[in-house]
Amino acid sequence: MKQETHESKQYLGMDMPEVQLPSIPDRSVNIQDFGAVGDGFHNNTKAIEDAISHLSSLGGGRVIIPAGVWLTGPIVFQNAIELYTEQGALVLFSKNFDDYPLIMSHYEGRRTVRCRSPLDAEGVEHIAITGHGIFDGGGDAWRHVKKDKLTERAWQNLVASGGVVDERGRIWYPTEASLNGQKLVEQLHREGITDIEAYKPARDFLRPCLLSFRYCKRILLEGPTFQNSPSWCLHPWACEHITIRNVNVRNPWYAQNGDGLDLDSCQYAVVENSTFDVGDDAICLKSGKNKEGRDFGRPSEFISVRNCVVYHGHGGIVVGSEMSGGVRNVHVENCTFLGTDIGIRFKSCRGRGGVVENIAIKKIRMSEIAGDAISFNLYYEGRSGSGEYGEEKAEAVTEETPIFRNIYIDDVICKGAKKALLINGLPEMPIENLTLQHVSIESEEGIVCRNANTLDLSDVYVSSKTGPAAVFHQCEAANLRQMKLFAEQVENQVIHVSGDRTSRIECSELSPDIKLIVSKEVQEDVIVKA
Repeated sequence: MKQETHESKQYLGMDMPEVQLPSIPDRSVNIQDFGAVGDGFHNNTKAIEDAISHLSSLGGGRVIIPAGVWLTGPIVFQNAIELYTEQGALVLFSKNFDDYPLIMSHYEGRRTVRCRSPLDAEGVEHIAITGHGIFDGGGDAWRHVKKDKLTERAWQNLVASGGVVDERGRIWYPTEASLNGQKLVEQLHREGITDIEAYKPARDFLRPCLLSFRYCKRILLEGPTFQNSPSWCLHPWACEHITIRNVNVRNPWYAQNGDGLDLDSCQYAVVENSTFDVGDDAICLKSGKNKEGRDFGRPSEFISVRNCVVYHGHGGIVVGSEMSGGVRNVHVENCTFLGTDIGIRFKSCRGRGGVVENIAIKKIRMSEIAGDAISFNLYYEGRSGSGEYGEEKAEAVTEETPIFRNIYIDDVICKGAKKALLINGLPEMPIENLTLQHVSIESEEGIVCRNANTLDLSDVYVSSKTGPAAVFHQCEAANLRQMKLFAEQVENQVIHVSGDRTSRIECSELSPDIKLIVSKEVQEDVIVKA
């Protein structure tokens, strides 16, 4: 594979540097030449390891996995290695937990002990997974399952298959060690213990990601299907120059922590022409959690996501909630989200800190979104104080205060959602400089904007069924232009403005039937009509 680069481009004023592809020598070996047997019974861990080691000794090359069913333990990459799967190749990762040694890894925003991932690499360069095959992580052997995510019959069948249920009867675990492992791991984390030996009793609980690449550079994933991961599916962490294209990422919809792709503290990435159908967030941008993430201080930045389809997931494109190292300079374009819980999703909470800025999202098509079509929620994880949207009292601004600013969303169509738009900022740190234009949404509920500064809504069409067409609470410098808001009930054809900190709401060319209702605590002359 010759060295290539993506063209450097500019999106909406953002210069997106070139993303470099791996350079891999033009030589190859077939795993069958090293004793691999594709019958689904033989364990091929050593044969694949020997093939990689042989090529590595020559300076790298392509490892070919032909058609067949290939049972194996973890595959560990070395420099300049491409793993190529031919059509008809199914790589099944072992369900024997002992095949996955405990190592220091990184997961959910912290450095921690985990089982080695089925596809694993650390500190290597020029690596690729290509071709037409399928990588199956055997996740059903690892994952716990929540009762409320299954039908009663499916739950009963799962319980009857073995495993154990927690004392409340709500969560099924595949083993007793998995059930007990969570408490042990939480205790070890609290005590700051990192000795791998201490974590061994909790091995069953320490589910690996299907793919974990750490401190790697020049990565290509092109062509295969990645599915059935024990936890997250694809997790590059602290990596640079990542290209993911023409891949399929699949997990059961009930898969606990079944994220599709988590780009975590990564720089220079392109994700394109790929599909996701997963059990948690689909395409997610992260950068560490709380103090550890802030201290590491490595943002996810210079990322382009384009021409992707999400069929199921908690969010289509997601930023957070682990974003303490920052997320910036991101461009998302021409994506489709079908039946996701939320469409465009930004989430964080007090304690995270970090800055999310310079995000451009354009040409998004959505249908049947279960929750918010577009969501900015700074009260993630239920940290909302009193009321649905959080307490009114502002807290002191510290390094633990998350900042979201300079976000541009253009050309969005959504046919069916619970809420059209949720902006739920913090009183002490409102979401700032947010632009939405050329947006059309049909939803049950309309727009709720709370704690936002410098808000520009232009050519926004929302047709909603219940509640006010729009609510603006504690918003400053909002510009509402050419907004067409239609509520099914005449009494809901209103824009409700409230909050003693609300200031300068400029309105021009609004729907003729829309009424402005201003609460008594709002200062005089706040509403400016053009």
